[in-house]
Amino acid sequence: MLDREAKQVIVNELSEVIAGSNAVVAATYHGTTVTQMTDLRLRARERDVFVKVVKNSLARRSFEGTDFACLQDGLKGPLILVFSRKDQADAAKVVKEFIGEHENTLEVKMVALPNQLMDASGLEQLASLPTRDEAIATLMSVMQAPIAQFVRTLAAVPSKLARTLTALKESKD
Repeated sequence: MLDREAKQVIVNELSEVIAGSNAVVAATYHGTTVTQMTDLRLRARERDVFVKVVKNSLARRSFEGTDFACLQDGLKGPLILVFSRKDQADAAKVVKEFIGEHENTLEVKMVALPNQLMDASGLEQLASLPTRDEAIATLMSVMQAPIAQFVRTLAAVPSKLARTLTALKESKD
C-alpha cells in the first residue's frame, strides 16, 4: 500500500508527463504477459512515448485541470496509459503496431488529443497521421512543384529556339 507521500510523487510525475504530452491512448491490458509488456515499453522508448500503468484514482488527480481532463470519466478498470510527447500520432502508432503483432492483448478504450476525447476508433485516425517530418516533406514538395514547373518552362524556350536554329541551319546545308 502506498503512503500519502508516495502517491503525491506519482501524481506529480504523471502531471509532468501529461503537461508535456500532445496525445494519450488508454487501453486495458488483460492477458498481456510481462514479456509482451516489456516489448511494448521498448517500442515506446524508441519513439519517445511514455507508458504508465497507474491506479485510476491517481491518474484522475493527475489529469485534473489539464487539457486531458476529458479522460477522467473513462478511467475504469485496469488501464495502461500511453503518452505521445513529440508527434501526436506516435502513441497511437506504437499501440496499433503492438496490437497487430500481439492479438488479444490491449483493448483501446479512449484516445485523447488536447481537449478532445475520441473513442477507440480514433486510434486508426490518429495512427494514420504522418509524422511531423513527413508532413513537412510533403508540404515542401507541394510548394516546390509550381516553382520547378516554372523553371522548366523558362528553360524550354531557349532550348526550343536552339533546336529550331539548328534545324534551320541543317536545312540550308
